[in-house]
Amino acid sequence: MTGAGFTPPPGGTVAGFGPPGLWLRARRLDDADAMAAMASLPKFRYGTLRPPFPGVEGTRAWMEKGGPDDLHIVAILDDRLVGAASLVRQGGRRRHVADFAIGVHDDVQGAGVGKALTHALVDAADRWLDLHRVELTVFADNAGAISLYRRFGFVEEGRLRDYAFRDGRYVDALCMGRIRS
Repeated sequence: MTGAGFTPPPGGTVAGFGPPGLWLRARRLDDADAMAAMASLPKFRYGTLRPPFPGVEGTRAWMEKGGPDDLHIVAILDDRLVGAASLVRQGGRRRHVADFAIGVHDDVQGAGVGKALTHALVDAADRWLDLHRVELTVFADNAGAISLYRRFGFVEEGRLRDYAFRDGRYVDALCMGRIRS
């Protein structure tokens, strides 16, 4: 399914970044098993607020909560879900804002999957969703993610001290934002 003649299945698009054969598509409820499995991986979980041992039922319930203005996509490589990212639009007087979230499978971190997902969502925010501001929170020690976000125009806006309890201790997080110019 990968290689020079690769064509993504209907509803997907070739990522443009990352390993050959990587494609992106909208997240579906039948991705819940793969999403739960990915969220249980040590590196993936270390960068999120998720506790260990996520259940498929809880993952599916979380996925069902999405609003009609949210954009959730997944990255597929060799018929395997290897990443997911979301823009969750705010409402009311913050309708011009979306929260950005991303996670990449342990096996392909550093291979460009995060870059492909981030590019796709920033492009959608700017060209299709008319989002003026995209914001995120990232653990302050996640240098790889912070570097990726900076490449796409996110800037540090503040530090949240003792933001979360992770691996037996409290850790800081950074608030980052991107304003469309």
